[in-house]
Amino acid sequence: MPSLFDPIRIGSLQCPNRILMAPLTRGRATREGVPTPIMGTYYAQRAAAGLIISEGVGISREGLGWPNAPGLWTDEQVEGWKPVTHAVHQAGGRIIAQLWHMGRLVHPDYLDGAAPLSASATTAPFKAHTHDGKKPYEAARAATFDDISRIIGDYARAARNAVEAGFDGVQLHGANGYLIDQFLRDGTNLRGDDYGGSVDNRVRFLREVVAALVSEVGADRTHVRLSPNGAVQGCDDSDAQSLFTAAGAVCGELGIASLELREPGSQSSFLATDVPPVSPAIRKVFGGTLILNSDYVGATAEARLAEGVADAISFGRPFIGNPDLVERLRRGLPLADYDPKLAYTPGSEGYTDYPEATALTDA
Repeated sequence: MPSLFDPIRIGSLQCPNRILMAPLTRGRATREGVPTPIMGTYYAQRAAAGLIISEGVGISREGLGWPNAPGLWTDEQVEGWKPVTHAVHQAGGRIIAQLWHMGRLVHPDYLDGAAPLSASATTAPFKAHTHDGKKPYEAARAATFDDISRIIGDYARAARNAVEAGFDGVQLHGANGYLIDQFLRDGTNLRGDDYGGSVDNRVRFLREVVAALVSEVGADRTHVRLSPNGAVQGCDDSDAQSLFTAAGAVCGELGIASLELREPGSQSSFLATDVPPVSPAIRKVFGGTLILNSDYVGATAEARLAEGVADAISFGRPFIGNPDLVERLRRGLPLADYDPKLAYTPGSEGYTDYPEATALTDA
């Protein structure tokens, strides 16, 4: 049976271990979404991961609603990513870009006052992060067929730009209540046309976006992230088992390289859910690399590999405070905590200044 430290081939990539770095929003780009040099340092520090999945990267101005998050829709952004991906490759790593459209979770402040776009005219709960602090979300408008066609084109353009910027592939962010998820779930998709109603209709947008990415960069460089769990950011479904099994089957039919599932349990410290895991059902319909994520430690990660449900495990927050997470897990060393107050602040503090265990031992 495989261990976390065994190599694995994921699509076009030969990865030295099965400890993947999950996408983590960090807010260190410029206000215009251009990556900064410090981001190259941050990702290169973590290049020992079998594969790095980048933070969410906006595919358009319309789709990005997080302060100082990076994008991939302008030439300046593409040029800004090139030294970042180069730094990762120089350190021996592999990195793919997570393509992000936030849908109704984009505050109008980012859109010159215009309404955000979603599957249907709904309003997200809670508050949005803006450059001027947190503000209540505002009502979204329902995407037209023209909007849908245009957004699929935005995803394809971002995928082309990712390859130009030096990424080893792309991951579609279809999880956590963002635009793809808003189309998937019947709590936010209230449409009565070909993109709403039945499960087959609600997975149509996912299918069309993934097909566009496959056409652009190849199936072996296309990856998808889903969150087959309960409510997340006000986005929920009445039958997660049926919906996400169907979504997994779509990914399998299109032959993508990997499917990452954010599947927290009832004891999770973040986004806890009582919805039973859908991963065993998805395993039956998806033949690519299946990656599980959420609150894993070394022992529980090894257990999931041993069960045969997962091929690899992605770690998120542990990679923030532990740039050498792979080595710490290999040697059974304690993991350092990270400071959540510094998760999204500018500069190196709480970003590139977490020491490796060897530095602590030698001090």
